[in-house]
Amino acid sequence: MQKVAAGNLDLLKVLFDRHHRHVYNFLYKMSGDKMLSEDLTQDVFYKIIKYRSSYKNGSFVAWLFTIARNDLKTHFTRVHKNHEDIDAVDYKKVENQEDRSEEHSHLQNALNKLDATDRELVILNRFQEIRYNELAEITGSTPGAIKTRMSRALKKLKRIYLENI
Repeated sequence: MQKVAAGNLDLLKVLFDRHHRHVYNFLYKMSGDKMLSEDLTQDVFYKIIKYRSSYKNGSFVAWLFTIARNDLKTHFTRVHKNHEDIDAVDYKKVENQEDRSEEHSHLQNALNKLDATDRELVILNRFQEIRYNELAEITGSTPGAIKTRMSRALKKLKRIYLENI
């Protein structure tokens, strides 16, 4: 990303090839809308080009998912003008479960029952494998607070999951 920030835009293809599926999966799990997720994924990589000079040699993944998270928040804020915070955004639930195994369906249903901030943390940490330090950077928190919030979110998820089996 340092080379892209310096103007070598040809290398953006490497970053896109490496990370676009992760960004799309995050956006899809949060929104439940394939078309919206595709559009927002494209927008995230457009913003990487547009704001490349703001990259400060930190964690690229944290920077990338901060853009993705903010883009999703902006979309829902525009659609639901009364919502100002990601906590207030009522994300669409992923309901297309016909091709999924029963266990995966139960997990997805349990995830859908978590509030948006807990679901976001679980998806980013467990599905996208983003570490606590990077999550802290993305959310503007501390690694300790993220670890605590993740522990609580996973306990809620486990309770919800076991209630529905």
